[in-house]
Amino acid sequence: MSTNHSLISQLGGGNNPPQLQHVRRIPARQAVNEAWPEWAHRDLVNAYSFLGVAQPWRHQVLGANAAHSGEHTIIATGTASGKSLAYQLPALDAVHRAALRVKENPGLLESDGAVALYLSPTKALAADQLTALNSLNLSTLRAATYDGDTAPADRRWIRDHSNFILCNPDMLHFGILPNHAWWARFFKRLKFVIIDEAHSYRGVFGSHVAVLMRRLRRICAHYGANPVFIGASATSADPGESFARLIGAPVTTVTEDYSPHGATTVALWEPELTDFKGENGAQSRRTAIAETSDLLANLVSSHVRTIAFIKSRRGAETISSVTKRLLDDVDPSLPSRVAAYRSGYLPEERRELEKALRSGDLLGVSSTSALELGIDISGLDAVLVAGWPGTRASFFQQIGRAGRAGQDALAAFVASDDPLDTFLVHHPEAIFDRAVEATVFDPSNPYVLGPHLCAAAAELPITLTDLSIFDDSTPALLDQLVAQGYLRKRPAGWFWTHPQSAAAMVNLREDGGGPINIIEAETGALLGTMGSPQSHYQAHTGAVYVHQGTSYVVLELNEADHCALVRRGTPDFYTTARDVTQIEVLESNKNEVWGPVEMHFGPVQVRTQVVSFQRKAIISNEVLGEEPLELEARDLFTKAVWFTLDNQTMLSGGLVEPQFPGALHAAEHAMIGLLPLVASSDRWDVGGVSTAIHADTGQPTIFVYDGHPGGAGFAERGFDMARTWLKATLDAIEACECPSGCPSCVQSPKCGNKNNPLDKAGAVLLLKLLLNKAPQRTLPR
Repeated sequence: MSTNHSLISQLGGGNNPPQLQHVRRIPARQAVNEAWPEWAHRDLVNAYSFLGVAQPWRHQVLGANAAHSGEHTIIATGTASGKSLAYQLPALDAVHRAALRVKENPGLLESDGAVALYLSPTKALAADQLTALNSLNLSTLRAATYDGDTAPADRRWIRDHSNFILCNPDMLHFGILPNHAWWARFFKRLKFVIIDEAHSYRGVFGSHVAVLMRRLRRICAHYGANPVFIGASATSADPGESFARLIGAPVTTVTEDYSPHGATTVALWEPELTDFKGENGAQSRRTAIAETSDLLANLVSSHVRTIAFIKSRRGAETISSVTKRLLDDVDPSLPSRVAAYRSGYLPEERRELEKALRSGDLLGVSSTSALELGIDISGLDAVLVAGWPGTRASFFQQIGRAGRAGQDALAAFVASDDPLDTFLVHHPEAIFDRAVEATVFDPSNPYVLGPHLCAAAAELPITLTDLSIFDDSTPALLDQLVAQGYLRKRPAGWFWTHPQSAAAMVNLREDGGGPINIIEAETGALLGTMGSPQSHYQAHTGAVYVHQGTSYVVLELNEADHCALVRRGTPDFYTTARDVTQIEVLESNKNEVWGPVEMHFGPVQVRTQVVSFQRKAIISNEVLGEEPLELEARDLFTKAVWFTLDNQTMLSGGLVEPQFPGALHAAEHAMIGLLPLVASSDRWDVGGVSTAIHADTGQPTIFVYDGHPGGAGFAERGFDMARTWLKATLDAIEACECPSGCPSCVQSPKCGNKNNPLDKAGAVLLLKLLLNKAPQRTLPR
């Protein structure tokens, strides 16, 4: 694989297939080496040299030096740039030297030792790091993973004897901090905390982890420790500011990448329109799942080692299944060399798949982002990205999985039916020539901070000196928790006095309600879990649920018992839920006046009710049927950005009054789809409402709101980047070749009004009107 033409021909059977919209070649990068730091113990240098690392790269030394000197540090460089050595070197140096001292002087105090804590967002990444650490063969290193898969019999030994513990935020929250007295010896000696893939902590999950880090620092201080925090991140906008906000302390930033990488040819691929007429008579595109399955089959049949990324578990399973069927017609020996990979598998299943992928036994794998994060898989030749992964950081992280062994590589972004995807395949500069997004999260979100304060009080009573660790809003929030009976205030501070676990009030990866257990009706087996907020959309009666390649149909959603009963089936369709939404303005915290147009940001109350679901064909997206649902409405108190303008202004922009509802509705849908361009969100993280006259504003209004209690920072980012956001939305609608609106521009898969009314031409006029009124100062900062 050496030229653009030969690479592209592997995809579609020709050099210029009609789906190909753009080709970009990312040139190879030469290495810049640096001498090993003088402080690095000779045993470590020898260990790395034995593994083939004769000299580190310059950014590795810069990061290691900063951390060794006691500075909190973030290393934000590209995929396969060796960030692990940058954080391993100072941490292992401290651990190794301390272990040697204790070995030579058995009478040393506990505080003379040194341990390190490594945190990763996934178990797979922690397991991969453990393998890398063990490969150093350091006699002093006792590294171990401590997570939900760790056998109970091993946990005490790890707590008492391991000097390099690999963990995840969930176990830190549920298993370690609430039991910190058992971990006192560990915390007293804690010198380094490593936060891998720090860019993945965004939105509500990032907000939770940011408060968790403050709780961790508080416990460390209680035991007299002040560990150095080291972050490893994909490239992102202002990684230093983001990491400082994540840990609550100033940091040193290393961003220049001095590692080598093979050249990568990147294709932007848009599935063609089909003859099928979808909702409201709009033409439909071939789905990204069907298109990616074809491409994966083409590459695997040519023995090109390929990974295909897609956001959903169901998508990963479907791509794997369809690819196997296609390959079976070509070569019966190939289907067994394709597999799916996602969270929810048993630990031994994940390890076996990772081993087969490394060895080359697997030629193709379809994966969620579970394989996006730093797992060391060299030798891959191609990457397919089915649907925009949400951020440029994730996109470059994914396509960087190929070419890690130094060979030239192929990557293809396959656009899904989504306004953002449409915009990106027609505006490659938005992918390749702009800075990556900021990592957005909000540690001050009261819906996040409040439960964490309860957990912190259960760990140690919160004192006045602790308040500076958290947020300025903490005193008022503590008073509220006292009034609600969660905490008790005494002269010594705030106390948790309930018998139940305070940690159970916090679910780091979900919000609102407890998890829903997915149970197979015939056997009673627990297949998996799902967050309560998602259950109305994904576990309602009649929904299709996929687990490890097997499809199930939901028989009943029992919210009282927190379970959904499912039965195995073989449907050739998937399901999407529809909702209706009402929104009430509670306050305007920020606003800008653009002549007759006003833009606001502030708290709102959103009432949403899932009212029906559709069955759609997997290959064509054809709507096969729709059924009503009787589910209770849910209230959400969150943050929103909204735009208002009067009827006369809309008329002056070329719109006529009958167009108002359809133009507002179409613009709202497209704006939701394009918000991830300026905020590190997914379109499912946000919602929207539009109306020709709103009760609170008295004018035509478009709302876009965060789909999480208290907000997640996405709507506020839209307020701050309004002009860029609106311009991209306009460009996406105009780039779509459909005549009157389709899922690639103004239709939404979750619209409760069945995408009616929608006026594509009206949305273009409306967005031009808003942009004409917007001041230039809302350009990117």
